[in-house]
Amino acid sequence: MDTTVKIPLTAPEIANLWAAYQGDTLSRCVLTHFAATAEDQDIKELLLYGLDLSNKHIARLRNFLTNEGIPVPSAFSEEDLNAEAPRLYSDSFYLGYLMNFGKQGMVIYSYAIPVISRKDLREYFTECLVSSTELLNRSIDLLESKGIYVRPPRIPIPDTPEFVHKESYFYALFGDKRPVNGPEIAHLYANIVTNLLGSALIQGFAQVTKSEDVRNWFLRGRDIASKHVEVFSSLLRDDHLPAPNIWDDAVTTSTTAPFSDKLMMYHIGGLIATGAVNYGVAAPNSPRRDIMAVYGRLLAEIGKYGEDGVEIMLKHHWMEKVPGAVDRDAIAAK
Repeated sequence: MDTTVKIPLTAPEIANLWAAYQGDTLSRCVLTHFAATAEDQDIKELLLYGLDLSNKHIARLRNFLTNEGIPVPSAFSEEDLNAEAPRLYSDSFYLGYLMNFGKQGMVIYSYAIPVISRKDLREYFTECLVSSTELLNRSIDLLESKGIYVRPPRIPIPDTPEFVHKESYFYALFGDKRPVNGPEIAHLYANIVTNLLGSALIQGFAQVTKSEDVRNWFLRGRDIASKHVEVFSSLLRDDHLPAPNIWDDAVTTSTTAPFSDKLMMYHIGGLIATGAVNYGVAAPNSPRRDIMAVYGRLLAEIGKYGEDGVEIMLKHHWMEKVPGAVDRDAIAAK
């Protein structure tokens, strides 16, 4: 007789299972199309590896949810995928997408694990973190082997340890502004790469949607991403450091949608959320106050853009409600 006491799920555990199911069903649709249209065999194999991970995750997540009596989200299915659509992006974009896919997974799962109490769920999300790391590493290795991986800028190695002696190290006074340091360069570079990828992704989405409000929102997002690339690149160029410029030819001329508008809107919404996290991490790790202020200003801009996207999703009834606390006052009033 099994006397094991079933431990109820906490709010963070339910939220992370729910969000993971949304993300993996979306990824299954996207990677299915990418793998079906990729021409480079090495890239196709890595896409299939990522697709296999998503399929395995979906099966386990469904099991977790049903065992706990939690309704499985509608999320995304074959109805959100047009299997007959021609390719919308280049193979090199697919590879960059996989790299970012692995990076996003690492961030998401590393945030999930510390707030999860139940051992079986911690073990599951830890496995997901490991597989995301593997996908990232394999993507970078393949980018390097194809000769299309752009390394971050290099800096001279100091001869001895140095200490900060001037307040201008932080406040960037006119005429006494120091060059960007290692952490600032790292975050600027990473956010340039992410915005370049996002700009290409959203350009493709703008080409294929048939909804005017969705198209206008996508085009606005493309322009915001391009603007952020220029802002971050200018901070590197001010100190004569190269800024990456990749995926210029990422988007084909196809106007046939491989995905539903609902999926594409949700996908960009997810990128906005991870972009906000990236900016939020970069700001306090950038000691120069002018750079910190830039992140604050741009974070507010993408926040407003995200809010407008939510309005469109509500208008079209595309936003699925995440489980949450109940309104006790409303219950008491009945």
